[in-house]
Amino acid sequence: MVRTKLEGLCEQSWNDALEKLTLEDAELAKLVKLRFFAGLAHQEIADALGISVPTVERRWAFARAWLFEAIRHGA
Repeated sequence: MVRTKLEGLCEQSWNDALEKLTLEDAELAKLVKLRFFAGLAHQEIADALGISVPTVERRWAFARAWLFEAIRHGA
């Protein structure tokens, strides 16, 4: 499993933020689920989503920042 700062967050806050992200950007939420829950590597995610590894890396960085802000502000 991927170890990130997200693991220490309240489960409800995490779920609320991920639900909000899904409504705003379903593809980005899918990337988060593949990385965080399925534990896929960037190359595996790129293959699954049909995008490049650099795109996965950029979107993963954006998603982490987005989720932290959503959780910090109460999703």
